[in-house]
Amino acid sequence: MSDAVLEIEGLTRRFGTVVANDEVNLRVRPGEVVGLLGHNGAGKTTLVSQVVGLLRPTSGSIRVAGVDAVADPATARQCVALQAQAQAPLDGLTPGEAIEIAGRLRGMSRAAARADAESLADALDIREWIGRRARPDGGGISGGVRRLTAFAMAAVAPVPLIILDEPTNDVDAARRRRLWTIVRRLGDEGAGVLLVTHNVAEAEHVVDELVVLDRGRVVATGSPSQLRGTDEDLRLELSLPPDGEDPSESPELPVRFNRRIRAGRRVLLNLGAADAEAAVAWATTLRAADCIEGYTLSPVTLEDAYLAATADAGAALADEEPAHA
Repeated sequence: MSDAVLEIEGLTRRFGTVVANDEVNLRVRPGEVVGLLGHNGAGKTTLVSQVVGLLRPTSGSIRVAGVDAVADPATARQCVALQAQAQAPLDGLTPGEAIEIAGRLRGMSRAAARADAESLADALDIREWIGRRARPDGGGISGGVRRLTAFAMAAVAPVPLIILDEPTNDVDAARRRRLWTIVRRLGDEGAGVLLVTHNVAEAEHVVDELVVLDRGRVVATGSPSQLRGTDEDLRLELSLPPDGEDPSESPELPVRFNRRIRAGRRVLLNLGAADAEAAVAWATTLRAADCIEGYTLSPVTLEDAYLAATADAGAALADEEPAHA
């Protein structure tokens, strides 16, 4: 029997002719933080809704802590703590009360829930708001503090699986760093964590495994280092002027690039370390001629791998479309 706290196999969810999730396979083990990456509309929240029983899959299976979440969603939900993408309904409550109630609902004693609520408030640096009541008009506490409170409500009591859907929305940079530290700690203490996000750069520092979702399909999986590639891979980024032409489209390039991605006014070019000197010379010439506004040469990042995976998937899908016409 699998030791996974979340095991998804062949998961497909259709809304009429729209395929929101397409044969998705995903696994989260105890002690593991798995990042589910994807742009808005990639199918991430639809997948989460099926895990917690808010939607029924068109086909495929979901097991949570050994429980069939499709056949018995109520029992499966007892094994999950969820921070939803939408703000938690905190009106009339203080952050301390909301976190304590979440702990009590999962079986903690009043004293333990209160102590953990205070500990999390300190760890997230929201202690000064812990006794301030949230008002229906949005006053009392800010959107960022509401978001951090919702995160603490998911993290307060130990359960096999914790799902965090875009947990850092509306959260300032300093407190985001504190939140990521707690996410990593939850995994280290034995929980399985599914982290749903489009923040590639920040997620890289806390996840063990990444699953990239694009147009409802899994297009890449692996650890951050596996997806980035070898240490020999470099990224040359060219910053184009407004309405400027892309010099990398020239048929006579002085450097061999392994991959090219255009993202707005940025052109991302992957190359081997042996070609670095020639690439810098070429970019310097372009800058002197005002063909580009600037350039940087750096190791390949996880964002590069993410953009490459989704670009490749988009190209493959485009190739398939005429066959279905």
